[in-house]
Amino acid sequence: MPSASVQCEPGWHTFGDSNRGNSLKIVLYAVWALFAVGITLTLIHQFRKSMRHEKLIASWPKARATVTGSVAGWSNGGGSGERSRRFFATYQFADPYGTLFAGESEVSNANPPMPGSLVEVAYNPMNPVQSFQVQNGSTMVLGIAAAVFAGVLAGMFVFIGVLTG
Repeated sequence: MPSASVQCEPGWHTFGDSNRGNSLKIVLYAVWALFAVGITLTLIHQFRKSMRHEKLIASWPKARATVTGSVAGWSNGGGSGERSRRFFATYQFADPYGTLFAGESEVSNANPPMPGSLVEVAYNPMNPVQSFQVQNGSTMVLGIAAAVFAGVLAGMFVFIGVLTG
């Protein structure tokens, strides 16, 4: 019995064609590249924002603030999708003239802060109502995140190469 062969017009490909694998590889690498660009731009934006914030408050006067309580909130859950309860300290501090000002921290804690404990805040000398709890290491966290994402991207690159052979 003679074998049946399928004749395709130029430009048409059969199911097992090797060009299909090349197309898949191109698509996967394109998606990988878009993901890499998105992560890189996000990290650069967050790093610049953090540096701008740190530079701004570096020139502001610092004061010891007394924790007066806390405000409860929720974390966004990140990749795990599980939200967790977070607490943000409310505090009170005095400027050099003895005027009292209140503020709310942007630094979250897993447990409610102890009322009466001290935190360091930087405040805007032109508008002391604007104050931020001093937090060191935010750029270090971004650096660690960048290293982790670089590892993930490298792993994805290798995986795509192995997957598409």
